[in-house]
Amino acid sequence: MQIRPFAVGDREAVVSLWERCDLVRPWNDPHKDIARKLTVQSDLFLVGVLEDSVVAVVMAGYEGHRGWVNYLAVEPALRGRGFGQAMMAEAESRLRALGCPKVSLQIRRSNLEVAKFYASLGYTEDDVISMGKRLERDDR
Repeated sequence: MQIRPFAVGDREAVVSLWERCDLVRPWNDPHKDIARKLTVQSDLFLVGVLEDSVVAVVMAGYEGHRGWVNYLAVEPALRGRGFGQAMMAEAESRLRALGCPKVSLQIRRSNLEVAKFYASLGYTEDDVISMGKRLERDDR
């Protein structure tokens, strides 16, 4: 798998992959999320390509205090081959190069399989309460 920055031509393949991985929610329009990401640290929006097909994706960012990882997805039929680990390693490497001291991410409590995956990469649960506030409605 080759890892490279997202290109505009990847948009539909990425959205389709996110949908197959059950990452899309009505309140998060993936097309708007992509458009927003392309205006901020677009070099941290990565795709994994195998035989000219997008098979993995990750969105990362760094605001000077913490790095964040969002929308990690691997083609379901190709899981277990190290693609998710490779995507995370590349995202972490790019964040480290920016001086990022810590990476944070959020997982839905019901997604135990994903929590195990991140634990296998050395991630641990922080003693925090994750809170959010919608500033814009994306309902599709």
